[in-house]
Formats: sequence, C-alpha cells, structure tokens
Amino acid sequence: MKLTKTVEAAVKAALKTRKNSYSPYSDFKVGAALKLKGVDHAVTGTNVENASYGGTVCAERAAVFRAVAEHGRIRPEFLVVATTEKKATVPCAICLQVLAEFCSDSMPVYLANESGVQRQLKFQDLLPEPFRSFEVK
Repeated sequence: MKLTKTVEAAVKAALKTRKNSYSPYSDFKVGAALKLKGVDHAVTGTNVENASYGGTVCAERAAVFRAVAEHGRIRPEFLVVATTEKKATVPCAICLQVLAEFCSDSMPVYLANESGVQRQLKFQDLLPEPFRSFEVK
C-alpha cells in the first residue's frame, strides 16, 4: 500500500507513542495519531489503564481529547491506530462514538502494527450509522 509522507510520519508517531502506553492489566499497548486539517503534525495519544476499568482511556480518545485541548475546534483529516497485534485492530465502540463527533464518514483510518499499515478503511466502514445530532463535513 502506497502511503503519503504525512501518513508515514503519523504511523511512526503512533508507533512511538504506543511505547508510552500504561497498560499493566491487559498489556495491550495502543498508540494513535490524529492528523488535523491545517496542522502540520499529527496529535498523538496512548492508552492509559486504571485498576477501576471504567477509568481507562483508549489511545484514540486520548488523541482526540488532546487535539481539542491543544487546538479547540478540530477537523480531523485521518487517524492511525497502532498496536502490537499481528492482525490490525480497530477502535472500540466507545472510541468510534467519540470520533463520530468530529470525523466525517469518509475520513481515512489506518490500522497499523510494527510492520506498518495493515489496512486502510473509511470511518463509515467502522461505524456505518453513527449517533450524531448534526452532520460532520
């Protein structure tokens, strides 16, 4: 799969951030990189687990929350999710719902591991009928 330099840089950033995962309970390390329109670099996030499992935050949501904190209103261009799994791993349902608030249905989602991008999907492939009160463009 041919990737742009921007996507390649985001994959590297997600893989690097994955190493910072705090996942003592599952040992499932995830890194995410959310590229925003008009911003040169991708905003990264990693999963942070908690003994009270409901307090756990996934990498994708960490990246979204960080992007909002740093940039205010965001317009995502694409998302990279990187794990250590041999088979590419999709975001969980909670992350997909949070992403639905900001991401267009056609936004590319790249699923990667240490070997690189394994799959490229559109957001709508992962969440075909999102719950929204408005249309994201």
